[in-house]
Amino acid sequence: MKDVYPEFAGQVDFYAIGQSGFESIEQLESDRKKEGYPWPIAAIETDVLKQLRILQQSTKIALDHQGIISYRANYARGGAEEWREVFTDLVERAGG
Repeated sequence: MKDVYPEFAGQVDFYAIGQSGFESIEQLESDRKKEGYPWPIAAIETDVLKQLRILQQSTKIALDHQGIISYRANYARGGAEEWREVFTDLVERAGG
């Protein structure tokens, strides 16, 4: 994803979100910098994780411009071509 994200950075809002209440925003930001991820990070409330049915680490969800889940995948999915398709779909759904 690190290679695909810059192509869509101005068109798709993307955030890496921690999934544990034990991860501070500072810890998440430190990990982001260490890994060289260009996207922003965010913390999330545990209730929201439950509502989105995020049950395991590395769950990937794409919400379209209306907040509808348009993509969901778990660990080990999401190669460059798959992310390019997901981001292209999001841009098209938004009318871009």
